[in-house]
Amino acid sequence: MRTDSSPGTLPAREHLPAGDAGTPVLDVVIPVYNEEKDLQPCVLRLHEHLKRTFPYAFRITIADNASTDTTPTVASRLESEIAEVRNFRLEQKGRGRALRTVWSASDAPILAYMDVDLSTDLNALLPLVAPLISGHSDLAIGSRLSRSSRVVRGPKREFISRTYNLILRGSLQARFSDAQCGFKAIRRDVAQVLLPLVEDTGWFFDTEMLVIAERAGLRIHEVPVDWVDDPDSTVHIVKTATEDLKGVWRVGKALASGSLPLDRITRPFGDDPRDREIQDVPKGLARQLVGFCVVGGLSTLFYLVLYSLFRQFGGSQLANALALLVSAVANTAANRRLTFGVRGRGGAVRHQAQGLVVFGIGLALTSGSLAALNAATSDPAHSTELAVLIAANLAATVLRFLLFRAWVFPDRDDSRPSTVVAAHTPSSPTYVTTPTTPFPQYQPQYPLPQRPAAYRGHDTTQFRAGEVADRTWEDATLHLQPVRPTDTDPRDAR
Repeated sequence: MRTDSSPGTLPAREHLPAGDAGTPVLDVVIPVYNEEKDLQPCVLRLHEHLKRTFPYAFRITIADNASTDTTPTVASRLESEIAEVRNFRLEQKGRGRALRTVWSASDAPILAYMDVDLSTDLNALLPLVAPLISGHSDLAIGSRLSRSSRVVRGPKREFISRTYNLILRGSLQARFSDAQCGFKAIRRDVAQVLLPLVEDTGWFFDTEMLVIAERAGLRIHEVPVDWVDDPDSTVHIVKTATEDLKGVWRVGKALASGSLPLDRITRPFGDDPRDREIQDVPKGLARQLVGFCVVGGLSTLFYLVLYSLFRQFGGSQLANALALLVSAVANTAANRRLTFGVRGRGGAVRHQAQGLVVFGIGLALTSGSLAALNAATSDPAHSTELAVLIAANLAATVLRFLLFRAWVFPDRDDSRPSTVVAAHTPSSPTYVTTPTTPFPQYQPQYPLPQRPAAYRGHDTTQFRAGEVADRTWEDATLHLQPVRPTDTDPRDAR
């Protein structure tokens, strides 16, 4: 399955307007489990901060996942006393499950969450969600590992956090700096297509969501935060670390096998709607160049090792032909899977046959170079032979990439209909979708509920996990009008 040829199921990002009074633009979720002491101070402090600093309507949702103390009572009292607070009760534990359920049900265009201990300074909240409101980014995370962050915590937690992020970088090639900071936000349109791909229901939920989003090419904005460790944290470090490592293995295996349908959540080229009018824009060229160079470098080393080995048993021409043949087969297979993202066995024989044609061109270049060297000197040194072969291979590499991209692994199959067709008109953007083929290889573990009726005024509703699973809510969609440079304010005299 190609992951770079589909125009994606997400439209280009738009700046979110302030909206009508009473309609929340931001929904901040606080997942809790047995937090009867910290819940009320957290909600009151967060509510006061949002009232004072946040320029949009907001909502605070308490996601109580199966608390056994008086947390449900505290949450119900806060809901009745504060108009912007909503209580959501689940009967099963799991922070990931709580976030998935509440985010899937929310009608707010920006969804965020933070830990109940409020270890992160709230002054980072507006910078966290601003790039999502403006349309610049898809997800935003607080980072305690940024150079400009100020963090107060013990050496044990510091070592575990940095070690975990090093594991993510080494195993899953993650580029974000802090996966575990309990301070994140996501656009609702992104969450609707991203959450069904996330399996974990516990602490690994954040990491899995970020890895999938990053691999799909979504933009993740990082905000340096000031963070003070909570000495009374109830997180079990050893158990959490074990579950996280299991999650890393599971996600890594899914990415390696290609079972994750990442093309469901790719963005179209560019954020400006005018970019969608550009035809035949090369997609994934930079990534393919990097992948091709890496595979080519490894293949060259493999080729030189084979040549040196075969040269001990035969002449230079025979050693070159055998080494180039074996390395060409391996190079085609690696580029097919890693550089151009072709999954499965379909067309593998044809690709190898085409790769052998490309191999013939490379053989002609390298053999011709060796023939010219032998004509120039009767007994060339082995190091001279290697230098000539490296130069010839560099010349053949450029041609090989062009042939791979345009002929062997073409960037787009024009005979296959696009997943999404985005049409832009000056008056109103319209996105027309066509049915897509289901992905039987990867099914979400938990069904997603329908969104509830749009939030009206200060009405608050308490939902149960059973209601979420039964999808008993009334379906409603919050319609947002995009803001464009050509729009004018009717109050403007110009």
